[in-house]
Amino acid sequence: MENGAAQPVIVAIDGPSGTGKSSTSKAVAGQLGLSYLDTGAQYRAITWWMVSNGIDIDDPTAIAAVAGKPEIVSGTDPANPTIEVDGVDVAGPIRTQDVTSKVSAVSAVAEVRARITELQRSLAASAELGIVVEGRDIGTTVLPDADLKIFLTASPEARAARRSGELNGADVQATREALIKRDTADSSRKTSPLAKADDAVEVDTTELTLAQVIECVVTLVEEKRAGK
Repeated sequence: MENGAAQPVIVAIDGPSGTGKSSTSKAVAGQLGLSYLDTGAQYRAITWWMVSNGIDIDDPTAIAAVAGKPEIVSGTDPANPTIEVDGVDVAGPIRTQDVTSKVSAVSAVAEVRARITELQRSLAASAELGIVVEGRDIGTTVLPDADLKIFLTASPEARAARRSGELNGADVQATREALIKRDTADSSRKTSPLAKADDAVEVDTTELTLAQVIECVVTLVEEKRAGK
C-alpha cells in the first residue's frame, strides 16, 4: 500500500516490564514508518523532576500539588526517541535505580496520571501517519479507541532474565522480586492500573525471540491496516 493512502493507525502496546515492550514498539514503529511514544519514560521524567526538586515521594498530596509544574517534551522518532524536562535531556538520569524505585509511587497519583495522559493523547492525535504507544494503561485508559491493542506477557523468570541482562548481569532473583513487586503496585493502584483491555491481542513472549515478537506485531498492524 502507498504510504500516502495509508490511514493513520494508532497501536497501543501494554504489558509489564521485561516483556520486550520497548524494543518491540520501537522496531515496529521504525519498520512501519510510525511515530513512537514510550509513556514509561514520561512517568520516569516526572519522577526524576520530583526527586530532583526534593518532593516527598511518600506524600501523594505534595506530588499532586506540583504535578503541573515540569514541562515534559517527548520526541517521537523511533530511531531516536528523546525526553526532556524543562529543556534538559533526561534520557540517562531517568533510568537510574533511584528513579526506577520511585516511579510506581509517583505514577499512582491521580493528578500525575491526568497530566501525563493528556500529554500522551495530544501526541497520539498529532501523529500524521500513526503512532505506536507503549505503556501499562494505554489500551484501557489513555487510548481506549486505539486501532489495535496488544498486551505482551512473559513468565516472571523470562522477564527477570531479560531485565538482568539489560541491567548488566544484575541478580536475576532480586530482579524477579523487584519486577513482581512493581507489577503488584501497578496492577493494584486505583487510578489506571496495569491491565489487559478486553479487546487486546495477548502475545506471550516467553518462548519467542525479539525478532519473532516484532514480526508478530508488524503482521497484526498490517492486517489491521488492510482491513480498514
